[in-house]
Amino acid sequence: MTDQEAAAGPAPDRIVTVPNALSVLRLVLVPVFVWLLLVEKADGWAFAILFFSGVSDWADGKLARLLNQSSRIGALLDPLADRLYIVIIPVAFGLREFIPWWLIGVIIGRDVLLFATAPLLKTRGVLALPVLYIGKAATFALMSAFPWLLAGQLDSIVGTIAYPVGWAFLIWGVGLYLWSFVLYWYQTVLVIRHMPPRRAAHTPADSRV
Repeated sequence: MTDQEAAAGPAPDRIVTVPNALSVLRLVLVPVFVWLLLVEKADGWAFAILFFSGVSDWADGKLARLLNQSSRIGALLDPLADRLYIVIIPVAFGLREFIPWWLIGVIIGRDVLLFATAPLLKTRGVLALPVLYIGKAATFALMSAFPWLLAGQLDSIVGTIAYPVGWAFLIWGVGLYLWSFVLYWYQTVLVIRHMPPRRAAHTPADSRV
């Protein structure tokens, strides 16, 4: 990289970067995790994938800043991977009867109802709300809970210790998840109340007299 390129800052349109590669790998590992957990019942390998996903989720943001490799596609891939894991993992755990289905419904229902804010915000010309720290903390807690809960299925001292730790993270994460949902919807209501509807852009034909 030349001095001029370095001075120009990050290249937001770059695709091939280390953080993006980690995010893509996390996405690719989703079906692998499901196959290992539900078909092969290889809980050890499934745990390894969850552990790697948690570490890489933390690392890709750090590397993006450290290597000056922030990008627009990275800003989309990382939360996409998070959302997939937070939906797929609870469903897989429910099929293995690790966690109750009503709790899975709470987690997934929160995301579905939060997704409903998008068309409302769009009417005001807002594409997305600022990410809340409490939302990040909720995602961290849930992503931490999943490997602990999986390790808690082991019939050993490791499982005895990991099981309550996993549930502690899960309860913490679900609580923060719901609270962040309330805050995001509150922000959405404020946007709807205080911002005028976006007017449709006039086409050249509309402007002719």
